[in-house]
Amino acid sequence: MEGLPRALLEEIVKRITRRTDLNSLSLVSKQFYAVESENRYSICVGCGLYPAKLVMASLCLRFPNLCKVEINYSGWTAENGLQLDNEGLSVLATCCLSLTDLTLSFCSNINDSGLCWLAHCKKLTCLKFNTVPGISSAGLLTVAVGCKSLSALRLIGLEKVASVNWLEYLGSKGLLEELVVVACKGISLYDLLKFGPGWMKLQKFEFDEVKGRYKIKQPHDPSHMAHYQYKYDFCCESLKVLTLTGIVTLPEIGLRFFLSNCKSLEKLCLHYVIGIYDSDMITLSHSCNNLRSLSLRLVPLFNGGLECRDFRTPLTDDSLKALALSCPMLETVELTFLACEPMYPSEISFTQNGLVMLIQSCPIRDLILTGANFFNDEGMKALACAQYLETLELMDCVATTDTGMRFLAHAPRLINLTLRQCDRFSEHAVIEVAHARNLESLIVEGCRRISLEAVQGAAKTVEYKVHGPGLFGVNRA
Repeated sequence: MEGLPRALLEEIVKRITRRTDLNSLSLVSKQFYAVESENRYSICVGCGLYPAKLVMASLCLRFPNLCKVEINYSGWTAENGLQLDNEGLSVLATCCLSLTDLTLSFCSNINDSGLCWLAHCKKLTCLKFNTVPGISSAGLLTVAVGCKSLSALRLIGLEKVASVNWLEYLGSKGLLEELVVVACKGISLYDLLKFGPGWMKLQKFEFDEVKGRYKIKQPHDPSHMAHYQYKYDFCCESLKVLTLTGIVTLPEIGLRFFLSNCKSLEKLCLHYVIGIYDSDMITLSHSCNNLRSLSLRLVPLFNGGLECRDFRTPLTDDSLKALALSCPMLETVELTFLACEPMYPSEISFTQNGLVMLIQSCPIRDLILTGANFFNDEGMKALACAQYLETLELMDCVATTDTGMRFLAHAPRLINLTLRQCDRFSEHAVIEVAHARNLESLIVEGCRRISLEAVQGAAKTVEYKVHGPGLFGVNRA
């Protein structure tokens, strides 16, 4: 091994991606150890980092070209030893000179003081904080001011962040291309408006308010000016990926801010958003001709009728028609319906005809349907005629049976099939489709009438679970 050319050893190291394999490879010979050390660009460490400060210094010395570091203490207990603290972060920041991407997850001993050291990371472009309880708005402002090259910031579960002076500062500089804010209680939809000029360069934005997901409330924007509909008409024409989850919106703060201005939008996820209607989706379809991926997760809302069961999802076939007519590049569609009872089919305002129209009008390659109780065997027959459909995932679609499944044997391009909580499909019909289509992959989870023995070897790769998560994340046999 010692006699092999260095270029060949470097090529071998580049082709090995599993961390455990790389660790084993470095023990083969001294030359492999040296080459692997110089070519290791990312590490993920956590509970095994003890004593944390010394091990971090050793890792930075061994891997001088580290670019991506993740420190993850998920599942940590006191028996694992002390976590990396502010001093350990200072070692990383001062010794890892090539650092461009840093993730801190469940790091209880790092707070605002430790973030000051990140200013030493001159090349740092991507920073992710996931459930780091010691970080507050002051620490984020330190990062915003000190990290001059920062282009991506992801904040998840930061409960001490309240004021958004850091957000206003980043917006004024206009450097961020990616901003993700998830489950940060002190950051509201209105606070994000202070990002101002920052929207011009932003390419990816994700906001999950969480706290208002299933509770309808009347939002109030303290800066709202009555009769000024376009107050938030910021330029966001660079935005390509937009995800909004669990928010409540009204016309005064409406989604028109995004949906009428994101002309470059390619991927849109609207999950349990209260206050979005057909008019918003029609506006979107007219302005977002480049849309390639759409994910809608809907819950029935009270419709204001006289009947006690007058609940329905807010979007209708008018939205699907607008997308079919104006989004010729739409390839991926996910439709999830939460808490829609099969005995009350009117709770879902989409119809099978509307969905079939969308599939026939757009080059849909990937389709995910969850809780779509309006979708039956006739809909499956229409899918069998879809020219571009390659991947189909069905979950809790109670109106589809073996008759519909067998139609898929004639689907021209279907190669990936996923079935979750589908009790009306038998293993005979599924195997018939798998063999007829020579499936690349078959995933079966929580389907009572399908056994592991029956589907083994039915596709090139098969994944099977007796239990599978339902719509509410509860495992069911």
